[in-house]
Amino acid sequence: MHNTSAQFDDVIKACRDLFEKKMKDYGTAWRVLRPSSITDQIYIKVSRIRTLQITDVKMVDESEEDEFIAIINYSIIGLIQLEKGFSDELNANPDDIINLYDSYAQKAKELMERKNHDYGEAWRDMRISSITDLIYQKVLRTKQIEDNQGKTLVSEGLDANYFDMLNYAVFCLIKFKN
Repeated sequence: MHNTSAQFDDVIKACRDLFEKKMKDYGTAWRVLRPSSITDQIYIKVSRIRTLQITDVKMVDESEEDEFIAIINYSIIGLIQLEKGFSDELNANPDDIINLYDSYAQKAKELMERKNHDYGEAWRDMRISSITDLIYQKVLRTKQIEDNQGKTLVSEGLDANYFDMLNYAVFCLIKFKN
């Protein structure tokens, strides 16, 4: 029996720790990024993961795991930016930002638990490369929605895609640990 909830918490704890350390180093400079720029950062990360998976050649000393952590943190940043809007204000209160981080991580966990119930944790039988492709597909969908100024006819919005990318990246990190 898997304890997915505890595994999710462990992954988010590591991601949050890195997020806090980077916030101490850089402040909240990411607040200037528009959601489309955040989406492009996720695109860069997932593209690199796919390249590593396809070619097995690594020229930069960052692992796939590091890139999945970045996808999680950028997804949460994207959700924060959707809520607060981008800003030229770089002195956001770190406690407020961490509270937003925790809130979105909790919402992602609740979504993951609902979907895991309905899908029977099918992701556990998937390859990391397949989950990577799902993240890639989600980021391309997100870029298309952004190019359409956020308008969709029948599809979920930007926030749903950020949540899915976050949760898929968590699944990959859980699989790496097992």
